[in-house]
Amino acid sequence: MILYSDRDDHYSQRVRIVLAEKDITAEIKESKPEETPEDILSISPYHKLPILVDRDLAIHDPSVMMEYLDERFPHPPLLPVYPVARANSRTLMLRIDREWCPIVDTLIAGELPEKELIKLREELLHEISSIAPTFKEFKYFMSDEFTLVDCCFAPILWRLPSIGIRLPVNRHLKPLIDYQKEIFKRPGFLDSLSSLERDLKED
Repeated sequence: MILYSDRDDHYSQRVRIVLAEKDITAEIKESKPEETPEDILSISPYHKLPILVDRDLAIHDPSVMMEYLDERFPHPPLLPVYPVARANSRTLMLRIDREWCPIVDTLIAGELPEKELIKLREELLHEISSIAPTFKEFKYFMSDEFTLVDCCFAPILWRLPSIGIRLPVNRHLKPLIDYQKEIFKRPGFLDSLSSLERDLKED
């Protein structure tokens, strides 16, 4: 099994977290898309990383990769067993992908005028802050167990300082900040970090 992974990309890090959490033996080839051989990039219709190759199977969508790994290597499970809970997890992952990731990607690109970037930072901070109270009820993202939803959310939290967002330390956000601290200490999360991603850590 080979994961062609962008060394500084939150979608790639999601998959690396799953590999680390499940202790899956895989070769991780880190690069940037412009450094990746064309025959590998051509696997994806979008010519983007990550790309997972497992024997004759090649997957180019990060969400499909995560679910494939979770099904092929079922222990520990990273999706709930019961259908309703699994559907809720998938809905949360879809929300992150459709609502938050486009903002994160735009802020990382940094190509818009600063006024527009400021508005996007405020919007993302508001969205993330709105879920803070749920971490009083659940240890993880709407779950008492670490799931694929956390694998999607953690790389975004890690990148907030690098895109100009700092979570205010207050009573409202304390449950989220406590969750963040715990996630960042997980061996699976730490093992998933590339050298470039480690440099994103805020002192």
